[in-house]
Amino acid sequence: MSFKRGFVASLLLVAMSLGSAGVSSAASDAVKPEVALRAAFPQVPFDTITPSEIPGLYEVVSGQNIFYYYPEKELILTGELIGKDLKSRTAEHRGALAAKVVKSLPLDKAVKVGDGKKIVIEFTDPDCPYCRKAFEYFSKRSDVTQYVYFAALAHPAAITKIQYILGADNKAQAFDAMMLGQEIPASAKPVTDAIKALAQEHLALAKKVGIQGTPTFFINGEQVVGADVKKMDELLKDPQPKP
Repeated sequence: MSFKRGFVASLLLVAMSLGSAGVSSAASDAVKPEVALRAAFPQVPFDTITPSEIPGLYEVVSGQNIFYYYPEKELILTGELIGKDLKSRTAEHRGALAAKVVKSLPLDKAVKVGDGKKIVIEFTDPDCPYCRKAFEYFSKRSDVTQYVYFAALAHPAAITKIQYILGADNKAQAFDAMMLGQEIPASAKPVTDAIKALAQEHLALAKKVGIQGTPTFFINGEQVVGADVKKMDELLKDPQPKP
């Protein structure tokens, strides 16, 4: 695993700030962290603020974003908190937030693929090679029902394929064809304004959930980023409740 220099710098800033300040002073303890944050940064909206694993440092949730606040020095810190297992605590918490939002997604707006008992919510992109790898994995399973939303974050030209899928009479079949790299057939129906709006709604839902890349899956209340076949195998071993 590799991290950007700015990412590492954020972690160093946390360590230096906490090391120099020590435990929060009595004066800071007298003011609730949410009150202190609003007073120091009135322009910064947030939903919740809770203690982090580091004494004196608070995790702040703003929509689907997470940052950190250190009231002792009135600092806002961005970046990831990494455990000794090299896993991002921040990413895990973001995934949990996203999983809560996923429960309210309108499944009737998604493309339904399969009819298995195990439920998978997917955000994908027909032009994404990792999405196609995941497609290959799920095409070999008969125990899964996928609810697929499209978010062409890195491949904006894929919007034509997305619109074709959403406008097709047999959406699951059209999805298979596009994920296999086939061309849009000449006989495809013209794209209507309603289909264009639905494609944009898919993208808006992805942003609402906080999707930052494709493919992203939600299985049994857990987020899986990327075509992580091993993790998906583990999550799909247990009975899957419908969201």
